[in-house]
Amino acid sequence: MKNRPSAKKKHPKIGLLVVVSVLAAVIVAGGVGIYALGMSWIGDLTEYDVSNTDNLNTSLPSEAWDSTKTVQLAKFQLDNREPVELNQISQYVLDGTVATEDERFYEHGGFDLAGIARALVVNITGSGREGASTITQQFVRNTILSDEMDEISIKRKVREMYLSVKLEEVYSKDEILRMYLNTINYGNATYGIQAASQRYFSKDATDLTLAEAAALVGIPQSPSYNNPLVDGGKNCIERRNLVLDRMLSNGYITQEEHDAAQQAPLEVNETIPTNDGILAYPYFTSYMRQELKEELGMSEAEILKGGFTIVTTLDVTAQEAAEQAARDKAAQANGTAGLDNVFESAMAAVDPETGHIKALVGGRDYSESQVNLATGTGGAGRQSGSSFKTFTLVAAIKAGIDPQTLINCSATAKFPGWSVENINKTEYGTRSIARAFAVSSNTGFARLCLSLGPDAVASTAKEMGIHSDLSSTGSITLGVDAVTPLEMAEAYATLASGGVHHNTTPVLQVYNRDDELVVDNTTTEGERVLEPEVAHAALKVMEGVVQSSEGTGTDAALANGQVVAGKTGTSDDYKDSWFCGVTPQMSVAFWLGDRRDYFGDNSCESIPSSVTVASAFASFMNVVLEGQPAVDFANAANPPYKAYTDAKYGIGGTAGSSGEDTSKDSDKKGKDTDSNSANGTNNGSNSGGTNGSNTPGGPSGGGTDKPDPAPTPDPEPTPDPEPTPDPEPEPTPDPEPTPDPTTPSAASFSLPTIWSRTLQMLAA
Repeated sequence: MKNRPSAKKKHPKIGLLVVVSVLAAVIVAGGVGIYALGMSWIGDLTEYDVSNTDNLNTSLPSEAWDSTKTVQLAKFQLDNREPVELNQISQYVLDGTVATEDERFYEHGGFDLAGIARALVVNITGSGREGASTITQQFVRNTILSDEMDEISIKRKVREMYLSVKLEEVYSKDEILRMYLNTINYGNATYGIQAASQRYFSKDATDLTLAEAAALVGIPQSPSYNNPLVDGGKNCIERRNLVLDRMLSNGYITQEEHDAAQQAPLEVNETIPTNDGILAYPYFTSYMRQELKEELGMSEAEILKGGFTIVTTLDVTAQEAAEQAARDKAAQANGTAGLDNVFESAMAAVDPETGHIKALVGGRDYSESQVNLATGTGGAGRQSGSSFKTFTLVAAIKAGIDPQTLINCSATAKFPGWSVENINKTEYGTRSIARAFAVSSNTGFARLCLSLGPDAVASTAKEMGIHSDLSSTGSITLGVDAVTPLEMAEAYATLASGGVHHNTTPVLQVYNRDDELVVDNTTTEGERVLEPEVAHAALKVMEGVVQSSEGTGTDAALANGQVVAGKTGTSDDYKDSWFCGVTPQMSVAFWLGDRRDYFGDNSCESIPSSVTVASAFASFMNVVLEGQPAVDFANAANPPYKAYTDAKYGIGGTAGSSGEDTSKDSDKKGKDTDSNSANGTNNGSNSGGTNGSNTPGGPSGGGTDKPDPAPTPDPEPTPDPEPTPDPEPEPTPDPEPTPDPTTPSAASFSLPTIWSRTLQMLAA
């Protein structure tokens, strides 16, 4: 039998080498592929600067304070969050968090391989459910990768691990723990341990008991399920006890402490944060927040998340005085009318030298209505009545018209499509513009406005600080346009500053989260819109409203003798009452009325005519200026006046000249009410506030006349007038009824003479 050829001998080492080589190639290729894949996942993170805390704490509240930084006005935040330092947190919270969330926290370098392996075993064997994310990874997920928080993938885990390692290279373990505890979600839109401690237990995080600390530590695992307000706290207690078990097993607490804490009841003591973050003076504070966006260009997100510190212009003493004066005046009006909380007051007080808003009251109750009557936010302004005559006065002085120029202030006046009357159809005769202003003659100022041109009045008001739309008809001088107290205070402040206009602002300074000053309104740049001589001349006339015996605003006089210049104003049917007044230190506008609309079934009530708003100004300013010496307005020369005559409107001559003042003085004080029919050129009916029926506001317009030192041309008393003959369509120009000032002869007292002169006066 033939031997079979022997088979070729195999070399097992060569085969093994081939297998190993192939496997190695596969592993290397796989490793290269995995590396390439991993790099693609973290490519956008390689240049990420984890040292920039703006990237880490993505949401920090912004705080607002009064001008002295002693009274907090607001905390604006996206979430309820209040960062604290590690030494402001209970040790129980620190230990419980580490024991429960990451017991090897102080040993790993950002991610924990041993923890991952342990979690895999527990989850695969079904012996429980355990997470593998370290505290550092959770912090990364909640801040830097918050947009990927809900994504469950290996990619997200790789990105978390990469950034966690980078974080641990920059920050210490304690710093990471602090940042984690300041950003973690504790349920009910509450973020951070301090906010959670206040939210659920109304105490600081440093004061938490062991049981309370364990309850809070247990919440982040499932904030909507484990927080103390859910299901009577049942889930919270179960989770709390698990935290206590972990603290015991890790040696942080004794058995006795553990048992006592587990037996302790869950005693929740809630503090519910305000929704809008406003803590004090809501009308001012809400307006300030609006201005941050509209004037400073800050976005809502920046305000809620930027961590800014806003120092406002608010003077708390002035604000408290303003609110008290507003409450008292509204109470007086309601009590006099026998009504319940119908009338309310609004006001604004401005520093004339800077435009800083020192006090602002927008209404009776912010919780009832967020419509800010002081600024018009959420609504509109109100008709200002005769307080708008100030702009006609200034426009006249700008045009070179001496306030001593005489003007026809007849009881009534008719113009094409428009008629005007003084309060109670009072006959003021021919008197100086200054005296017409003091008694608030509607007919006199309607004539002056038409002579100047309504556009001149409107442009003057705009230059001085009125921002609302204005009409271009003669009735503009009677305050028919809706304006706000803040606008009026801003415009009047231009006079107190000697003709320099400052835009008003509620913001003094703004600091960013790094305490860097980013906005500084400590000093503001004003714009000269009036010559000092014009402003000074106008102020001297306005002082007569308060100081003159016939002035409509004598109730605005101050206790320390401080000079006050101002103007009362009331709209038709006493729907609105105003006093706008200035001193060198402050410009103030007070409004009183019913905030409801002028028209309709539920229209606003009329203010009792006996209630004066000028006294509210005095109440406020007496507090603000308490202990301060009286100071004068800056002095200036007279403007370069020119002789001015307008026969069409009964204007011409000056008091003390041949065109002597023929006004009569009465013994009783009148009211400043603005009454007009139609509206100058609109041929329409202006109700609810045409400035021809001006009343409350102090001794409002209309006027109390006690004899002036200058002799009156007619010594004999005026007889009761017979019914006034219909006035001519145009007022009689320059009546000049002044008799020869020599001793009257017997013929002067004859009945025909008296009757003739009476008719002359009435026709004027």
